[in-house]
Amino acid sequence: MGKGQIEAFSDGVIAIIITIMVLELRPPEGDDWRAIFDLWPVFLSYVLSFVNVGIYWSNHHHMLSRVTRVDGRILWLNLHLLFWLSLMPFATAVMGEGAFSRFGVALYGADLFLCSAAYSLLVRAFRALHGPESDFAHADGRDVKCVGSALGYAVGFGLSFRSPALGLAVYAGVTAM
Repeated sequence: MGKGQIEAFSDGVIAIIITIMVLELRPPEGDDWRAIFDLWPVFLSYVLSFVNVGIYWSNHHHMLSRVTRVDGRILWLNLHLLFWLSLMPFATAVMGEGAFSRFGVALYGADLFLCSAAYSLLVRAFRALHGPESDFAHADGRDVKCVGSALGYAVGFGLSFRSPALGLAVYAGVTAM
């Protein structure tokens, strides 16, 4: 099976995810700068999520540029990734509307971890399908970033119960890697 359909479908889903996130940005209640400033948790949550979804979109395209075919397992693992990404608008809204509460930051981190784990499974499946000597395997390397991201998100998740600011700082740091 070719890779064009999985790429087009994933692009569409990711575009919808970003659209849903931006539609969650509501205009301020008042008509002054203070009313806009009061929305900073919601806006900051959106920015962090937009960057994360953008990174997955970019990495997904890079990955698909290196592969030659997909199979049924790849299709299901790609849907698995898209499922966790599709929860990003919900996790973003909970975190932003809750002004970075422990629960909101932990929920967001759990979603980031699950996105990272799903992406890692997808990469491994592509590696298995194309073989260790394939262009994909050579371009992908040892997958240190996937493992490091998942570990970072797990640490941030744990820290978010102690201090939401620490959890958020870890998520932002992992995103910036």
